[in-house]
Amino acid sequence: MLEVSLSGSLRDAVDGAASISIEAVTIRELLRKLVERYPRMQSRIDEGVAVSINGEIYRDNWGESIPEGAEVFLLPRIQGG
Repeated sequence: MLEVSLSGSLRDAVDGAASISIEAVTIRELLRKLVERYPRMQSRIDEGVAVSINGEIYRDNWGESIPEGAEVFLLPRIQGG
């Protein structure tokens, strides 16, 4: 089971929780299960999110595996140029 921390701006989509526990082995599965449990998260994901796993940020590689016991953060994607 993963403990996923959420940045402040994403917490409203998960009923205000700072973190949630969820079972997932890839980023894609994590995002899918988040939407299944918290449907309001879909619009946040559509706007763009990044996932930090043990300090490394993933923006598009949703097939990336999440190691057991990893530190996982979900963040809104910051647009830049």
